[in-house]
Amino acid sequence: MVAKQLSIFLENKSGRLTEVTEVLAQEGVNLSALCIAENADFGILRGIVSEPDKAYQALKANHFAVNITDVVGINCPNVPGALAKVLRYLSNEGVFIEYMYSFANGDTANVIIRPNDMDNCIRVLKEKQVELLAASDLYKL
Repeated sequence: MVAKQLSIFLENKSGRLTEVTEVLAQEGVNLSALCIAENADFGILRGIVSEPDKAYQALKANHFAVNITDVVGINCPNVPGALAKVLRYLSNEGVFIEYMYSFANGDTANVIIRPNDMDNCIRVLKEKQVELLAASDLYKL
């Protein structure tokens, strides 16, 4: 249920994202989910990969600034209001979402959450019977 996510600092210049994906490809690491947050000078690519530790080492060896952070993955119905319901559970218990990203596939949506309090987040989600995604399942998406 807790998965490792890569956070990669990228300068805003042509080809930098390509370089990251090429390093991962050379290592046989699959990038299954990502989001990029950016400002005028740089971006941060956050991603779920098939082999986080291997990807981390390869990116470091290729001079990328990269960190590994813990995130939690959930599966919820891909219908209006499903995510709002889950977020209400969390906010009612004081869990702040630092960031999140999601991807839908048919009837379900997979959501990656970075909460301020991982233990409390997981406790709330379990109590409310929200379907948590195993890290191994996220890495295979």
